[in-house]
Amino acid sequence: MPDAFEIVPRQFGDDRGTFLEWYRHEALTEAIGHPLDLKQANCSVSVRGTVRGIHFADVPPSQAKYVTCVRGAVIDVIVDIRVGSPTFGSWDTVRLDDKRRAAAYLSEGLGHAFIALTDDATVVYLCSSVYNPTGEHGIHPLDAQIGVDYAEFLGDTVPLLSPKDEQAPTLAEAAASGLLPDYAACTELYRSLRIPGGVA
Repeated sequence: MPDAFEIVPRQFGDDRGTFLEWYRHEALTEAIGHPLDLKQANCSVSVRGTVRGIHFADVPPSQAKYVTCVRGAVIDVIVDIRVGSPTFGSWDTVRLDDKRRAAAYLSEGLGHAFIALTDDATVVYLCSSVYNPTGEHGIHPLDAQIGVDYAEFLGDTVPLLSPKDEQAPTLAEAAASGLLPDYAACTELYRSLRIPGGVA
Protein backbone atom coordinates (compact mmCIF):
# COMPACT_ATOMS: atom_id res chain seq x y z
CA MET A 1 0.00 0.00 0.00
CA PRO A 2 1.54 3.35 -0.98
CA ASP A 3 2.50 5.51 2.04
CA ALA A 4 2.27 2.57 4.47
CA PHE A 5 5.22 0.59 5.77
CA GLU A 6 5.90 -2.66 7.62
CA ILE A 7 8.73 -2.56 10.17
CA VAL A 8 10.28 -5.84 11.36
CA PRO A 9 12.64 -5.42 14.35
CA ARG A 10 15.64 -7.54 15.22
CA GLN A 11 15.03 -9.55 18.38
CA PHE A 12 17.70 -10.63 20.86
CA GLY A 13 16.76 -13.60 23.00
CA ASP A 14 18.42 -15.64 25.72
CA ASP A 15 17.31 -17.72 28.69
CA ARG A 16 15.97 -14.57 30.39
CA GLY A 17 13.64 -13.61 27.55
CA THR A 18 13.74 -11.24 24.60
CA PHE A 19 14.84 -7.67 23.91
CA LEU A 20 13.97 -5.55 20.89
CA GLU A 21 13.66 -1.93 19.82
CA TRP A 22 10.05 -1.71 18.66
CA TYR A 23 10.48 1.90 17.50
CA ARG A 24 13.55 3.80 16.30
CA HIS A 25 12.91 7.36 15.17
CA GLU A 26 15.84 7.59 12.75
CA ALA A 27 14.93 4.36 10.94
CA LEU A 28 11.34 5.51 10.43
CA THR A 29 12.50 8.98 9.42
CA GLU A 30 14.75 7.48 6.77
CA ALA A 31 11.88 5.41 5.38
CA ILE A 32 9.20 8.11 5.26
CA GLY A 33 11.34 11.23 4.86
CA HIS A 34 10.32 13.00 8.06
CA PRO A 35 10.21 12.29 11.80
CA LEU A 36 7.05 11.08 13.50
CA ASP A 37 5.87 14.04 15.57
CA LEU A 38 4.62 12.01 18.52
CA LYS A 39 1.57 13.54 20.21
CA GLN A 40 -0.32 10.59 21.75
CA ALA A 41 0.13 6.89 22.57
CA ASN A 42 -2.84 4.51 22.71
CA CYS A 43 -3.39 0.99 24.02
CA SER A 44 -6.32 -1.22 22.99
CA VAL A 45 -7.20 -4.65 24.42
CA SER A 46 -9.68 -6.79 22.46
CA VAL A 47 -11.33 -10.20 22.62
CA ARG A 48 -11.02 -12.57 19.67
CA GLY A 49 -13.25 -11.56 16.77
CA THR A 50 -13.24 -7.85 17.58
CA VAL A 51 -12.91 -5.57 14.57
CA ARG A 52 -11.96 -1.95 15.29
CA GLY A 53 -12.23 0.54 12.44
CA ILE A 54 -12.12 1.50 9.64
CA HIS A 55 -11.05 4.83 11.18
CA PHE A 56 -9.52 7.97 9.70
CA ALA A 57 -9.13 11.68 10.46
CA ASP A 58 -9.57 14.93 8.54
CA VAL A 59 -6.62 16.10 6.43
CA PRO A 60 -5.08 18.33 7.61
CA PRO A 61 -3.86 17.53 10.21
CA SER A 62 -5.08 13.92 10.16
CA GLN A 63 -3.19 11.32 12.21
CA ALA A 64 -0.28 9.10 11.23
CA LYS A 65 -0.01 5.89 13.26
CA TYR A 66 2.78 3.50 14.21
CA VAL A 67 1.08 0.29 15.35
CA THR A 68 2.25 -2.94 16.96
CA CYS A 69 0.74 -5.82 18.94
CA VAL A 70 2.46 -6.59 22.26
CA ARG A 71 0.22 -9.49 23.31
CA GLY A 72 -1.62 -12.01 21.17
CA ALA A 73 -2.20 -11.38 17.48
CA VAL A 74 -4.15 -9.11 15.15
CA ILE A 75 -4.51 -8.58 11.44
CA ASP A 76 -3.86 -4.91 10.76
CA VAL A 77 -5.91 -3.59 7.84
CA ILE A 78 -4.85 -0.53 5.84
CA VAL A 79 -7.35 0.95 3.37
CA ASP A 80 -6.66 3.63 0.77
CA ILE A 81 -9.61 6.00 1.18
CA ARG A 82 -7.90 9.02 -0.42
CA VAL A 83 -10.15 10.30 -3.20
CA GLY A 84 -8.12 10.53 -6.40
CA SER A 85 -5.48 8.02 -5.34
CA PRO A 86 -4.48 5.46 -7.98
CA THR A 87 -5.17 2.76 -5.39
CA PHE A 88 -8.41 4.24 -3.99
CA GLY A 89 -10.60 1.58 -2.38
CA SER A 90 -7.86 -1.05 -2.21
CA TRP A 91 -6.60 -2.55 1.04
CA ASP A 92 -3.74 -4.57 2.42
CA THR A 93 -3.06 -6.45 5.64
CA VAL A 94 -0.13 -7.28 7.88
CA ARG A 95 -0.14 -9.70 10.80
CA LEU A 96 1.06 -8.10 14.02
CA ASP A 97 1.75 -10.44 16.93
CA ASP A 98 3.88 -11.07 20.00
CA LYS A 99 6.20 -13.51 18.18
CA ARG A 100 7.45 -11.67 15.08
CA ARG A 101 6.73 -8.30 16.73
CA ALA A 102 6.40 -6.37 13.48
CA ALA A 103 4.89 -2.88 13.35
CA ALA A 104 2.93 -0.98 10.72
CA TYR A 105 3.20 2.71 9.89
CA LEU A 106 0.24 4.43 8.22
CA SER A 107 0.60 7.88 6.74
CA GLU A 108 -2.05 10.54 7.22
CA GLY A 109 -5.22 10.01 5.21
CA LEU A 110 -5.20 6.21 5.14
CA GLY A 111 -7.99 4.22 6.75
CA HIS A 112 -7.08 1.86 9.59
CA ALA A 113 -8.69 -1.17 11.18
CA PHE A 114 -7.60 -4.35 12.91
CA ILE A 115 -9.02 -7.79 13.55
CA ALA A 116 -8.28 -9.47 16.89
CA LEU A 117 -7.23 -13.08 16.34
CA THR A 118 -6.76 -13.90 20.03
CA ASP A 119 -8.34 -12.98 23.34
CA ASP A 120 -6.55 -10.14 25.13
CA ALA A 121 -5.02 -8.97 21.85
CA THR A 122 -3.17 -5.86 22.99
CA VAL A 123 -2.37 -3.21 20.39
CA VAL A 124 -0.31 -0.11 21.13
CA TYR A 125 0.15 2.73 18.71
CA LEU A 126 1.95 6.03 18.51
CA CYS A 127 0.04 8.92 16.92
CA SER A 128 1.12 12.15 15.26
CA SER A 129 -1.85 14.09 16.65
CA VAL A 130 -4.16 13.89 19.63
CA TYR A 131 -7.68 12.51 19.36
CA ASN A 132 -10.06 15.08 17.89
CA PRO A 133 -13.68 13.89 18.15
CA THR A 134 -14.94 16.43 15.61
CA GLY A 135 -12.29 15.42 13.04
CA GLU A 136 -12.41 11.63 13.46
CA HIS A 137 -14.54 9.49 11.17
CA GLY A 138 -15.25 5.89 10.26
CA ILE A 139 -16.24 3.65 7.38
CA HIS A 140 -18.21 0.46 7.99
CA PRO A 141 -15.62 -2.32 8.22
CA LEU A 142 -17.94 -4.85 6.53
CA ASP A 143 -18.56 -2.63 3.50
CA ALA A 144 -18.85 -4.99 0.53
CA GLN A 145 -17.23 -2.44 -1.82
CA ILE A 146 -14.02 -2.62 0.20
CA GLY A 147 -14.42 -6.38 0.55
CA VAL A 148 -12.16 -7.40 3.42
CA ASP A 149 -12.57 -11.18 3.78
CA TYR A 150 -12.98 -11.54 7.53
CA ALA A 151 -13.77 -15.24 7.24
CA GLU A 152 -10.22 -15.80 5.99
CA PHE A 153 -8.95 -14.66 9.38
CA LEU A 154 -11.82 -15.50 11.75
CA GLY A 155 -13.46 -18.55 10.20
CA ASP A 156 -17.07 -18.80 11.39
CA THR A 157 -16.62 -16.19 14.13
CA VAL A 158 -18.95 -13.23 13.58
CA PRO A 159 -17.00 -9.92 13.69
CA LEU A 160 -17.70 -7.97 16.88
CA LEU A 161 -18.18 -4.25 16.19
CA SER A 162 -18.76 -1.21 18.37
CA PRO A 163 -22.11 0.58 17.96
CA LYS A 164 -20.22 3.50 16.39
CA ASP A 165 -18.58 1.26 13.78
CA GLU A 166 -21.91 -0.52 13.14
CA GLN A 167 -23.45 2.84 12.24
CA ALA A 168 -20.55 4.09 10.10
CA PRO A 169 -21.25 4.90 6.44
CA THR A 170 -20.04 2.83 3.52
CA LEU A 171 -17.09 4.02 1.43
CA ALA A 172 -19.47 5.27 -1.26
CA GLU A 173 -21.63 7.11 1.27
CA ALA A 174 -18.57 8.71 2.88
CA ALA A 175 -17.28 9.79 -0.54
CA ALA A 176 -20.65 11.24 -1.55
CA SER A 177 -20.86 13.26 1.67
CA GLY A 178 -17.35 14.72 1.22
CA LEU A 179 -15.95 13.03 4.33
CA LEU A 180 -12.99 11.29 2.70
CA PRO A 181 -9.48 12.74 2.48
CA ASP A 182 -8.32 14.14 -0.85
CA TYR A 183 -5.26 12.45 -2.36
CA ALA A 184 -3.74 15.72 -3.58
CA ALA A 185 -4.13 17.25 -0.11
CA CYS A 186 -2.49 14.19 1.44
CA THR A 187 0.49 14.24 -0.93
CA GLU A 188 0.95 17.96 -0.30
CA LEU A 189 0.91 17.27 3.45
CA TYR A 190 3.55 14.54 3.03
CA ARG A 191 5.72 16.97 1.03
CA SER A 192 5.38 19.66 3.69
CA LEU A 193 6.58 17.25 6.39
CA ARG A 194 9.70 16.08 4.55
CA ILE A 195 13.08 17.20 5.76
CA PRO A 196 15.88 18.35 3.40
CA GLY A 197 17.71 15.31 2.08
CA GLY A 198 14.82 12.97 2.93
CA VAL A 199 13.21 10.57 0.48
CA ALA A 200 11.48 12.10 -2.54
